[in-house]
Formats: sequence, C-alpha cells, structure tokens
Amino acid sequence: MLYDPAQFEPLGEEAWDEARVRDAVAAIVADVDAAFDPDELWPAHEWDGWQAALPLKNLYVGAAGVVWALHALGAHAPSRLDLAAAAVRALERRRAEPDFMTGETLPQPPESALLTGESGILLVAWELTGTTQFADDLLDLVRRNVDNEADDLMWGTPGTLLAAAAMHARTGEERWDLAARESAAALAARRDGDGLWTQRLWGGEFRSLDLVHGVAGNVRALLSVDDPRNEPIRRETAELLAQRVHREDGLANWGSDPQGRLQCCVGAPGILVGAWDVLDEELLLAGAELVWRAGAHGDGKGHGICHGTAGNGWALLKAFARTGDELWLERARRFAVHALAQADRLGAANGRRRFSLWTGDPGTALFAAACLDGDARYPVLDRLDGT
Repeated sequence: MLYDPAQFEPLGEEAWDEARVRDAVAAIVADVDAAFDPDELWPAHEWDGWQAALPLKNLYVGAAGVVWALHALGAHAPSRLDLAAAAVRALERRRAEPDFMTGETLPQPPESALLTGESGILLVAWELTGTTQFADDLLDLVRRNVDNEADDLMWGTPGTLLAAAAMHARTGEERWDLAARESAAALAARRDGDGLWTQRLWGGEFRSLDLVHGVAGNVRALLSVDDPRNEPIRRETAELLAQRVHREDGLANWGSDPQGRLQCCVGAPGILVGAWDVLDEELLLAGAELVWRAGAHGDGKGHGICHGTAGNGWALLKAFARTGDELWLERARRFAVHALAQADRLGAANGRRRFSLWTGDPGTALFAAACLDGDARYPVLDRLDGT
C-alpha cells in the first residue's frame, strides 16, 4: 500500500466560491491580528511550542513565519499590525532567549538555521525594515552555515543558500552572489555518488528523498543559483526519482515511511513541490493523482502546509504549473475549501486559531490565496521575499 488511508478523510462537498474564500482569508488575517501581543507576540499551539522557550520566534512555527505570512497576504487582506515592528520584536526576543526545543541534539551552528534559527527571522526583519545591520548579520550566519553538518532546508546549508540567493535577487549585491555560490558549491560537493545526501540530525544519520530533509529540497536550493552543474543535477535527480518510486495502479509515491505518511514533509506531496519541474511528467501526474485520491488529512494532522491538507493541495498546484491543465487547479481549490473549513473547525474546538506558518492558519490562508491567484510558488522554498 502506498500510504495509510486511515489518516485521511473525504473532501467536503462545498464548492469553490471565490468571494467566500476571500472572506475566509480575511477572517484568518483579522483573527491573527487580534491575537497579537506587542511583547509576547502570538500564543503557541501545544505541539508547536513543546519544550521550547515561549513565545515562539522562528520562521517555522513562530512569530517570524506569521509576520511573513501576513506580509505575503497583504494583497488579499492587509494586516492592521505594524509588521516591521513585530519582526524586530521577534528578533529581540529570539536573541534574549532562543526557542530551540529543550534537549534536542542541534546540528552546528544551530543559530544559522533558516527555519528554526536566527537566519529566517533576520530575513523577515530585513525585508520589512531594510536595516543594513540585519543584512550584515544574516550574511555572517549564511557564511558560518556553509559547513553545517545537516544538509537540509530546516537547519543546514540548503536553507541559507536559499536566503543568500533571495538576497542577491533583491539587492543585486555581489556579496550575496558570492555567498550563494559558496554555499551551492559546498552543498554539491557533499552530494553522494548516487545523488542523495547523508543527513546528520537528531544524533543520527539518514538519507532521504523528501522535501525538508532530503533530495527534493536540496536540489531546489541548488537550482536557485545559475551554474553549469545544474543541468546534470536535474537529469540525475530525475533518474534517481524514477528509480526510487513506488508504483501501484498508475499511482506513485516515494520513500519507505513505516507510518504510511503522505504529506508535504514526507512522500509524494513534497517530492512534487520540490521537484515539480525535474520529474518526468508522467511520474509527476501519477504522484498528483495519488494525492488527489487520498483526499484531505484528518484532524490529527490538520490543515497546515507542512503535514496537512493545504500542503498536499500545494502538490496539485505544482501539477497545474507544470501542465497548465485547469483540472489540477480545480482540484487544488477543492483542497483549499476543505482546509479552510478544517481551520475554522479546529480553531473553534481549541478556543483559538493556530498561529504558525507551516502548521497553522496563516499557512492555510496562503494556500487559499495561491489558489485564488493560480500561483504555485510554495512559501520560502519558491518565494522568500513575501511578495
């Protein structure tokens, strides 16, 4: 079996209605605004803040990610908050007390991590303030992260490579191009002969095809820098994914997850998000069809873009981007309607919404907005400037 059907539920019957979706996005933004505290930022969900110093500040499940999402949603539902001040406050609170999980074995240097360290917060703070010192501090963290023992988007060189490439695109400054190329060269040099990377995380080693901690994300990061090695890497990655795929009845998944997970951080959805323009098109569509037939995640996983309904729906947006076939946009929109309803239902049950980019309501609102626009760019991986 390619995945565990017990983790999923049928998509709801509610049809896509643009006006209702816009209202739902605006309602999420209004609730996120209302929950903000100028000093304590946003309250954390129990899972997001487990054994971490509160408030959460990072890009993954903390205030920087919420600010980034509100900034990116501005064209659809402008926030009433001073987002620049909120980003700076998140940085101040992070420097006073980092929000790493207590007892976690951290890859070195942990402070450089894009998603869970200071780099992501600095990137958001610079985007909203233009403060030169923030850019200088970010560049220092990028350079220090070139030899990080974790080769993944969350902690390692791939994440800060994306940051350097984004800063070069935004500023045109040569120092960012040099930093991005230095990171890309180091990352490419650590690629194993079979096209994978050896991850050194959580006190162990593993190799993965997946988006956050494996091939799909690392290759996407490498492709952010124009380099002659990119075409061989694209070709070799396509061959690798064709060799490692699991096929069944015209459907496709990747990996050998013992829990049978099918989500953006593990399995086909993330492979499609990261390698949508690298994969053979027939394989891309086989993976997208699996996502569609599986349906929505149940409330145990929820609606977010990391391991929930919206994240799986983003894989369908990538199928639309690759093929131009409106069927995939229509299917993604069905996922968006379901994810928005899940967000409302879970928020009501918990007494408040979930305030994080990857696991909460802001990320789900971003997915719904992407479906409004037909914009397949996945947050941070494909767009780091929030526009």
